[in-house]
Amino acid sequence: MTTIYDFEALTAQGEPVALNTFAGDVFLVVNTASKCGFTPQFEDLQKLYHKYKDQGFTILGFPCNQFNAQEPGTNEEAAAFCKKNYGVEFPVFGKVDVNGRRSHPIFQFLKQEKPFQGFDETTMNGKLIKKIVTDRYPEWVVGDDIKWNFTKFLVNRNGEVIKRFEPTDEPMDFEKDIQAVLS
Repeated sequence: MTTIYDFEALTAQGEPVALNTFAGDVFLVVNTASKCGFTPQFEDLQKLYHKYKDQGFTILGFPCNQFNAQEPGTNEEAAAFCKKNYGVEFPVFGKVDVNGRRSHPIFQFLKQEKPFQGFDETTMNGKLIKKIVTDRYPEWVVGDDIKWNFTKFLVNRNGEVIKRFEPTDEPMDFEKDIQAVLS
């Protein structure tokens, strides 16, 4: 059985890291961007990381420039932005594609394990993100592709993907899900 631990990624400095380095931890994998309307989520992501890191929780940030070119800088600039503006202490990797032919294997796996469940159109943000994706990236509206920056995947201590949170899902709103997996 394949788990997230079977993959590796490059750090912002270009060094390979096997995800089995995080074996036994609960973690959240997030595609990020520094110029996105959801970028303020970094603040709450950092809060969650700080609150639960001693219980074996981490966050793995993967900058992505596929959505409206909202991560235009270098890998190092993306990581520095997170640290400088939001105090991010969790690992921020090199930029990746999350959709398409060049989609990173980690995100191919995540999408396969936790398919897209639809937009929450009961909220204004849910309606808005659906309209933006429909207008700008219609090929990603249907199917399990990542719809926008700040899609988040919760992984348990066994490396199994247990939940997918869409960009409009605020980190503090699913803190209880993190707590449940940590206990």
